[in-house]
Amino acid sequence: MTAAAHPPSGLSKATWTDADFQFMGWHDCRIRALGVTKYDDDTVPPTRLLLDLDYIVRWVDPVPPEKHFTFWIAPATLVFEQAWDITGHLGPLHEPLGIDDVHRLASPDDHAYPAWHHIQGQNFDIRLRAHGYRQYLRTPPHHVSRQVLTMAQRNGINFGEQSFV
Repeated sequence: MTAAAHPPSGLSKATWTDADFQFMGWHDCRIRALGVTKYDDDTVPPTRLLLDLDYIVRWVDPVPPEKHFTFWIAPATLVFEQAWDITGHLGPLHEPLGIDDVHRLASPDDHAYPAWHHIQGQNFDIRLRAHGYRQYLRTPPHHVSRQVLTMAQRNGINFGEQSFV
């Protein structure tokens, strides 16, 4: 890898794929919006699952006398390509959707593609199968004191599929 995409945060690149799964983590990332779309052509399966996230690039340890972590966070679009068998539950929706973990399981049948089981959070669970994913960090990360960006910092809800670099 050549130069970092955002040296202050330690971010090495702005577009990630399922090949990077072992290096990624979504714990405490906030889902701002969820969308299901179809391709315009005859792609099979025809569905895409998109998540608009506040992606935590890095947790920063407190420096005494501070006692609380700070965070490098970027607005991101996580796209599961050629998704199918999308199931799950939401609710109650009195709290934000914060991800606990994302698990990738081996295929339970003769399909070559994994079961992206458990995009799992405090009050939701999403299960799906997909050919893979791509995650786009849409702006450079912001260094903030909370695990979430303001709507102004993230430029509102967005499913943009272009990274900042």
